Amino acid sequence: MSFDEKFAARPGVVYLVGAGPGDPGLLTLKARGLLASCDVVIYDNLVNPEILRFAQRDVERIDVGKIGGGRHTPQEEINMLLIERARRGERVVRLKGGDPFLFGRGGEEAEALRRASIPFEVVPGVSSALAVPAYAGIPLTHRELASSVVVITGAKARSGEVPGPIFRSLAQADTLVVLMGTAHLRAIADELIAAGRSPDTPVAVIRWGTYRGQRTITGTLRTIADECERAGVRAPTVIVIGEVVALREKLQWFEKQSAHQAAREEFAFVAE
Repeated sequence: MSFDEKFAARPGVVYLVGAGPGDPGLLTLKARGLLASCDVVIYDNLVNPEILRFAQRDVERIDVGKIGGGRHTPQEEINMLLIERARRGERVVRLKGGDPFLFGRGGEEAEALRRASIPFEVVPGVSSALAVPAYAGIPLTHRELASSVVVITGAKARSGEVPGPIFRSLAQADTLVVLMGTAHLRAIADELIAAGRSPDTPVAVIRWGTYRGQRTITGTLRTIADECERAGVRAPTVIVIGEVVALREKLQWFEKQSAHQAAREEFAFVAE
């Protein structure tokens, strides 16, 4: 049997896998199983390195970057890489932060695979849009405060500008969750206020959500951009806008838990 015939006899497959928001405990069982049995992992920059440990030690790991405003591998090259590795007969895990079909360009990769007749599966992940607010003590819905939620990106896919008309049209949604909006926070707040949203609407900006170093800055549409500038907040963040943010004062749990754990470890280190 020739080299090409061997590969034809062993077709590869690509798994578009959601890695969740960061906390390895939020990785799905299916995702963990695929990592343990794959031939290669092709992952994005925001995937927690701890999650890569679920793959076998000798499995090839390829970092394709994909962080807003920073280094990255062009999407077309990623598509070709997936196709080439699958054509070698490999089980390919394409690992993406959050969920692959929510602002993860998983749909584009699935289209490329389908055009190339490469078998693929989509493995949903826990989206940062849902998990990060929960880890900050912010319920996205509440019977008395919010019955609608909108998840939106903070910048247009191609131009990188704030999609002003979209924000204005959604200004009255009870809760807005903005992904990839850090760099445009002031413009987003201004658009919402111009569309009639109260300047006193509560806002939370959560950095490195679900990680031990999670940090949350709160304010209002009027003040949040200045608050984040003073605090030196940078991406990655999840922004939550709406009255539900006020519940954080009594519902926050994770950051307190992390602070207590850090204090315990520091005490143990000193005691040694």
